[in-house]
Amino acid sequence: MDIALLVDEIKRKKSFLCIGLDVDLKKIPSHLLNKEDPIFEFNKAIIDATHHLCVAYKPNTAFYEAYGTDGWASLKKTIDYINANHPKIFTIADAKRGDIGNTSTMYAKAFFDDLNFDSVTVAPYMGKDSVEPFLAFKNKHTILLALTSNTGAFDFQTQEVENTFLYKRVLEVSKTWENSENLMYVIGATKADFLSEIRTIVPDNFFLVPGVGAQGGDLKAVCDFGMNSKIGLLINSSRGIIYASSSEDFAQAAASSAHQLQQQMATILAEKFI
Repeated sequence: MDIALLVDEIKRKKSFLCIGLDVDLKKIPSHLLNKEDPIFEFNKAIIDATHHLCVAYKPNTAFYEAYGTDGWASLKKTIDYINANHPKIFTIADAKRGDIGNTSTMYAKAFFDDLNFDSVTVAPYMGKDSVEPFLAFKNKHTILLALTSNTGAFDFQTQEVENTFLYKRVLEVSKTWENSENLMYVIGATKADFLSEIRTIVPDNFFLVPGVGAQGGDLKAVCDFGMNSKIGLLINSSRGIIYASSSEDFAQAAASSAHQLQQQMATILAEKFI
């Protein structure tokens, strides 16, 4: 998907919400467990109830891989359903891959060609030859882990390397890679106070921002420090939306939770862009 199309969708829906489809069979409503494919049925209900409120969906592949071939089949059915019914919605494979050469190319083919995701999350630890194979795919986007929302981020990402923080070195070097215009970056919502300086390094790229809601991130702070002229943010919420209810009204509850976030986003967009 071209970024201009994503920006158009954000403006049309007055939303930059990304919904994480992280399905745990222990948490979904029990009545779905009798279905032939409970994971897909759960996702389909969430998508049907929330597609008008969000601009992106982000399945974390671990929640599908954990169920073996059945889980992978559910993931494929989910992405096929989104692409067939809501082709303007941006899709993210939260896979956090990171290897080199032909292996990275095969990972990229799996998510971009076979599953037809618009983007995939990638770890930068092994450097450019682990990331450039993803960047070689036309109209696909690579979302690089830069400064994450977990407490362990401080173990490495904020350590000093050559008189700068490691995460800043990642940002600066990544701009020199081939097709770097196709990069997005993961910046955790709990690190909002870092966002202004990050924007000076990568002013034009989109940020995928997890951590709003269950992890305590502040939406307004993220927007104040992280927005650019193209909006430039995808704010992800997973548990706070998809598990808003464990009863048969789970999809309606998810829509209500998503609507609350979308309304906050609409207000912010109106203040900043209208």
